[in-house]
Amino acid sequence: MKDDLDKADLKLLRVLQQQCRASSQDLAEETAMSPATCWRRMKALEENGYIREYSAKLDRRALGFTLSAFVHVSIDRRYSEVVEDVAVEIAKRPEVLECCATTGDSDFTLRVVARDIEDYDNFLENFLFRLPGVGQVRSSIVLREIKHTSELPI
Repeated sequence: MKDDLDKADLKLLRVLQQQCRASSQDLAEETAMSPATCWRRMKALEENGYIREYSAKLDRRALGFTLSAFVHVSIDRRYSEVVEDVAVEIAKRPEVLECCATTGDSDFTLRVVARDIEDYDNFLENFLFRLPGVGQVRSSIVLREIKHTSELPI
């Protein structure tokens, strides 16, 4: 934890992670601060980069994205100069929710959503397999989600 955050800041961040649309009054009550103090602290947290953005948590299944997969992508070592280009192209794809450069057997691990297996196959065949330097792709299809959160344990 950053040393410049006090208990009140951490409590405000915890509440915001769960209720980012709460009114200033509700946030103030939850954090035992006055509305003005709560608002000032929230603005300072935003300005100092602790709060990057506010967003809604959508239900992928309700929106028709029935398939979720973790995709492990390895770049053939003969093409190591294209690693950054591959990362840029992957980052452009809307079905890629996360892309991390990783250690181990793969260079990148992606979290991908698709409407169904045919949609996912299209993503692989018409995009991922066609990227220069992609040597191996391994997919782990999600059978069921045990835990899915974006909340940090602060």
